[in-house]
Amino acid sequence: MYITVSTTLLLGVFLFATGNLTSLILLFAVVCYFVSFFIIQYRAERFIYRRVKKIYDDLTLLESTSLTKKPITTDMATLTKEIDKYARDKKLEIESLKIREAYRKEFIGNVSHELKTPLFTVQGYLLTLIDGAINDKKIREKYLNRANKGVERLIYIVKDLDMITKFEAGDLRLNITTFDIVELIKSVFDLLEMKASKKKITLTFDMDYNKPILVNADFERIQQVITNLVVNSIKYGREKGTTEISIENLIKNKVIVRITDNGEGIAKANLARVFERFYRVDKSGSRKEGGSGLGLSIVKHIIEAHDEKIYVESELGVGSEFSFSLEKAE
Repeated sequence: MYITVSTTLLLGVFLFATGNLTSLILLFAVVCYFVSFFIIQYRAERFIYRRVKKIYDDLTLLESTSLTKKPITTDMATLTKEIDKYARDKKLEIESLKIREAYRKEFIGNVSHELKTPLFTVQGYLLTLIDGAINDKKIREKYLNRANKGVERLIYIVKDLDMITKFEAGDLRLNITTFDIVELIKSVFDLLEMKASKKKITLTFDMDYNKPILVNADFERIQQVITNLVVNSIKYGREKGTTEISIENLIKNKVIVRITDNGEGIAKANLARVFERFYRVDKSGSRKEGGSGLGLSIVKHIIEAHDEKIYVESELGVGSEFSFSLEKAE
């Protein structure tokens, strides 16, 4: 409009001065207006479009090809909304990466600690023997037995790590069979009876199960699950305490197995992390008790490999209850 008015006035003054004032002034004004409008409109839109498109490309919000197929838009509100969404997504991604990084550092620290302790123990005994203690028969046998226990713990940790890795990679296949869960639990009780008796802990059912309860699962893996959970209940149980197992109908084709103890219990702050690899609720006590620190993580992987769920409820100083579901055989 400014270009049209200014050029038309200049042309009018020129024509008026020369005495040739005609209707050409009006025609010139119209032509000048539309030519100026389309040129400036096109150039301005292209100018803004290139910069908006560059922002989209830099943020990888849209493919460059998709912009060329659509009408050119310079709507800043739409662009602002897209950038805000991008920023929120990136913030969540960064927070997730920070959590993973913290977990990775903690996991590496735990692995190194778990492997370092038995390695240094074995090395200490062997160095003592090399320095001359090997000539003493009593010390030799004692230190070799202790070194052997350290090696066994290392093997135990490596086997557990290997099993978890296979579960996560989907390489460990389950051998699904039908078996009596009651008989399996009784065999676990028999296996751990002496371990429980050292702390005077009673292993018991909540009631007499006179009839078999058949389930479809991998016998060896479920035996490992129950063994790990019962061992934990003994490890963190109180003197003269109890570990009780119950088997209940969950829904028509499911049963739920509950392992309940009246031991130390777990603080609410730790409940969400009890199934993490090497996570220790009691940093000092659990070291003293031994173990690979992978038991509950393995339990969770085995149950999830069966497409089932595992639950934990606990109160500090009262006790804990771990429960998991299994498919009932028809």
